[in-house]
Amino acid sequence: MTPRTVAATLPESPVAASTVPRYEIAQWRADHGIVAGITGRAGGFDIGLSSVDPMNVVLGRWEALRESLQPGFSGLVVSHQCHGADIGTYRHPVDGVLIGDGLDGHATRLSGLVLGVTVADCIPVYLLDPNSLAVAVLHAGWRGAAAGVLERGIESLCQIAGVPAADLLMHCGVGICGACYEVGGEVYRAVTGRRAEGPTPLDLREVLIERAHSLGVVRATVSGWCSAHDGAQFHSHRASAATAGRMLAYIGRPVT
Repeated sequence: MTPRTVAATLPESPVAASTVPRYEIAQWRADHGIVAGITGRAGGFDIGLSSVDPMNVVLGRWEALRESLQPGFSGLVVSHQCHGADIGTYRHPVDGVLIGDGLDGHATRLSGLVLGVTVADCIPVYLLDPNSLAVAVLHAGWRGAAAGVLERGIESLCQIAGVPAADLLMHCGVGICGACYEVGGEVYRAVTGRRAEGPTPLDLREVLIERAHSLGVVRATVSGWCSAHDGAQFHSHRASAATAGRMLAYIGRPVT
């Protein structure tokens, strides 16, 4: 059996001064000037476009989020996700909100651009080259993990930054933990390549860290939060019986 991968825990901290519920990787901001985090659910905050709330309310939340990230950002990139492995790369400035289609990750070395993916149990993976300050964020549920979104994301960021994977920092953010996520044998095998008989716990963050190490990433951390058993703070698709809202996992380098 493959030995368990142990990664350091790096919990996201609540942003007290924010007008919307947000949790950020404070160490990345302090050490590198990178803004990386995720929205919470306090006050019913839900940025999902399929929300039961009126559309003008949901769009108002998106605008409130953009305003809360100021100053320093002129653009926000998101996409209609499909649990695949396609990555968008951005080499020109974006003004306003750019909505792509069929992308489950984004990468750039531009400043002033926020990259975002929506999640509600799937793992948001944040990637950073601390030298060029190129960044990426990936949407990694079990389907995306099986499709190779992590491998494609690391490859894309390495190409943009012109560095090997060993130079990158990686953080597996707020998502469902292994104790709360039980899957059938077919799903377990698709993600891990290992056989399992019957329902089996699956720790997606552990799998992603293992894969990253195999690709050459040596500096990786995991969130201390679980979207399911920390349900007061975060949305969970599984814990809510598929009625949960959505959170935005985001990363960017502000213009200074």
